Amino acid sequence: MTSTAIRAKVPDSGFRRRTEWLQVHWRSLATLSPLLVLAMLWQGIGMAGAPQRIDDEGTYVAQAYAVQTFHSLGHYTYWYDHPPLGWIQLAAYTWLTDAFGREPNAVLAGREGMLFFQLVSCVLLWVVCRRLLMARWAAALAVALFSLSPLAVQFHRTVYLDNIATPWILAALALALSPRRQLWAYAASGLAFAIAVLTKETSLLLLPAVGYLLWRSSGIGGTRRYAVSLAASAFVLTGGFYVLYAVIKNELMPGANHVSLLNGVKFQLFTRQASGSIFSPGTLSHDHLHQWLQLDTVFPVLSVLAVVPALAISRLRPLAVGYALLLLTMLRPGYLPVPYVIAMLPLAALLIAGVADRAAHWVPRRWKTRVAGRRSFAPLLPVVVVVGLVAVGLGGPDWVSQQRGLFIGPLDKPVTQAESWIEQNIPHTARLTVDDAFWVDLVRSGFPRQNVVWYYKVDTDPAVQRLSPDGWKDYDYVVSTQSLRTNPQAAPQVAEALNNSVLYAVFGSGDTRVEVRRVISSGLASFTSQLKTATAMRKTASAALAGNSGLSETPAARAELATGRLDLRAAAALVSLAAIQPVKIDSLAIDPSEAAAGLSIRTVDVAGLTVAQARAELSGQATSYQPMQIKALASGGVRLVWSIDGDTVVPQG
Repeated sequence: MTSTAIRAKVPDSGFRRRTEWLQVHWRSLATLSPLLVLAMLWQGIGMAGAPQRIDDEGTYVAQAYAVQTFHSLGHYTYWYDHPPLGWIQLAAYTWLTDAFGREPNAVLAGREGMLFFQLVSCVLLWVVCRRLLMARWAAALAVALFSLSPLAVQFHRTVYLDNIATPWILAALALALSPRRQLWAYAASGLAFAIAVLTKETSLLLLPAVGYLLWRSSGIGGTRRYAVSLAASAFVLTGGFYVLYAVIKNELMPGANHVSLLNGVKFQLFTRQASGSIFSPGTLSHDHLHQWLQLDTVFPVLSVLAVVPALAISRLRPLAVGYALLLLTMLRPGYLPVPYVIAMLPLAALLIAGVADRAAHWVPRRWKTRVAGRRSFAPLLPVVVVVGLVAVGLGGPDWVSQQRGLFIGPLDKPVTQAESWIEQNIPHTARLTVDDAFWVDLVRSGFPRQNVVWYYKVDTDPAVQRLSPDGWKDYDYVVSTQSLRTNPQAAPQVAEALNNSVLYAVFGSGDTRVEVRRVISSGLASFTSQLKTATAMRKTASAALAGNSGLSETPAARAELATGRLDLRAAAALVSLAAIQPVKIDSLAIDPSEAAAGLSIRTVDVAGLTVAQARAELSGQATSYQPMQIKALASGGVRLVWSIDGDTVVPQG
């Protein structure tokens, strides 16, 4: 054969293989493709607004940002709380896509990554379904439940390591079900599951399911011994790199002045505060379960009901065993993390779809092959249909209601507003203790890293404590969110800062409420007398301004002036300006968030004045009395704005 003939044959062979593959799989592609588009829209629309950003999301995003930007495993000392592979993968995504540069906030960049991992999971879930011999409609049902349930949407949107581990778990299942039963696939299954565990350690709970499935699948053809050996070797060797890393860093064993892997394991398994029983109202475990069922009741209930029939179906039995173990683990009195449900979602979808598929094939066959004296299973088909219709009837309205909230709910608005207010009003020289959801954005906006401190580290990180020898007194502001308020005993210094702080701005209400509070290092007792004096002086100054012949004001400005809340620096500036020419006050403006906190008015719009005139006159005042901003107004006149650090505090709580 000539070289020309060989070159012509290779691309022809490749084209033929691709054509044959498409001929076999075109129906699956035609079914799965619109499901992926729907899943992308379902999870993507509104993910910037709901759910509200939480501290855990900020932590994982900040760690990914540290990997990408600082080339370290965390934005603080890495202490083996979780294996780092999860946020390393997230950092790879944000680096390749420039997500931090494109998205308006860092957590949204992370949620974009979650959408990517979710779509990969959908494809792998389809593959697992088909390799379990499910019909395409059953595989489509599994993907739909996994993608469209409000429970799934909320948790798949949220930046959790469990979402990054999910595609690796599904890949391990798909490879264990390899139809060709090649040894490399079994080894790759062990490798994929090891990566899942190094992404989120709780994935280890699914080891019995993956191992059982691999054992059962590899038994055909006499390759079980080799398959299990290769998979186990790949799993152990890959997981061993994490231990090897700790050994090389001399951080395996506990010791003075360094973190250790064993201490991290001890914390996760033994010393972490228990969540209580799921059956005891008021416990965190019960609250987590209530939250899951509030988002979607039908999907979890159907999955539990599917466990028993799935145990009777040989090809679904490994998954049913794995799901049953996850359910039993929930009953123990230890720590139950809120994202625990994420690991249950793919198995739940597989079991429901698998049982439905089996019923659809099994009942008609039993009907046709009924023999004398044998009980008919035909009545089960109507039962399955009725259960499905009831589930749709009960779950449909809740799905619509919950999904509508996830599409249009502005739950993150308070965090967005608070972040913007902090960037505009708090000096970058100030030290803040914050929910980690703020950390990356504030650092990117110009705050030095050491001035923005994750509240959890105030009490736990020696490196942070060395920068604040006086504890809470060394912080100027504390940003209070639901995450911070839920467990104040976990951060005593932060709790003390809250107890000795005054409200500067408040955004939102209820659980989504965000407060920016000024820490009073001298304590609130000494601050009270100063506050009374300042309040009296403001009222006196406002009354004097009302009687100043050089000043006039609009009715709205007159009403605000009568409240006696005008900042003393603003009052002094207006007197100074009125001494050179008549001045008209157009408005006394206050940010609604500051008004809700009871702050004094520090923004004044003045008519008949230019920026140059205002600067020339006010430049002679003491530095602390000068406006931080003098801006021309489109309607004529100028806007004068004073800094937040001045005569502005009227604490309300």
